[in-house]
Amino acid sequence: MLPVEVCLLSSLQYPYTLGFSLALCWCLLVCSSRIYMGMHSVLDVIAGILYSILILFFFLPTLDMIDSFNLSSRYAPLVIVSIPLALALFSFTLDTWSTSRGDTAQILGVGAGVALASHVNQLLGLMPDLTADQLPLMVPTVNGGLVCSAILRLVLGVIVLVAIRALMKAITIPLVCWLFRVPSSDLRKARQHVEVELPYRYIVYGTMGFSVLFLVPLLFAYVENS
Repeated sequence: MLPVEVCLLSSLQYPYTLGFSLALCWCLLVCSSRIYMGMHSVLDVIAGILYSILILFFFLPTLDMIDSFNLSSRYAPLVIVSIPLALALFSFTLDTWSTSRGDTAQILGVGAGVALASHVNQLLGLMPDLTADQLPLMVPTVNGGLVCSAILRLVLGVIVLVAIRALMKAITIPLVCWLFRVPSSDLRKARQHVEVELPYRYIVYGTMGFSVLFLVPLLFAYVENS
């Protein structure tokens, strides 16, 4: 129950009322969607909320240690990739196909991609933490140049991400179908097989998460310096 955890953690980074309200709305929407899609029962959702609160008592004291491990340990890439992948592959035992299964694998893939990008950024010295004299951050003056620059970055970033998604989708689905001997003549039906859908979603959107935090900012820096 990730939304519950975010709901409680949000107050550590943002004003309590704002963070709690936004995270609570997200939590309610996600819990409702699980019931609506037939992924969980009401009792499953209630048990998940209580279980998440229990996990937080053990998770919060180790948060800094986990963050340090993800950023600096030589074994972090293996852990970052393998644990969410294992959760995506082994946490579903549905009798029928459901979009919720693929959505969960997609979320786990994005999280793994972002975490891996953070590790690479730390390793290469990109996006360093701000020093004390750089804080607090000041809101820049809004002018025509700033707006044009923001629009250009947005358009360029979206184009790159759409291209990466299309490329990875074109490569991953046939490859996974070939590995698991699933007919790929009808891609829509092929994607309803768990052995195709979960790796496909995890790989494609894991790459997207990695690109958002590493490749696209690197491209922006190159464009600005050229």
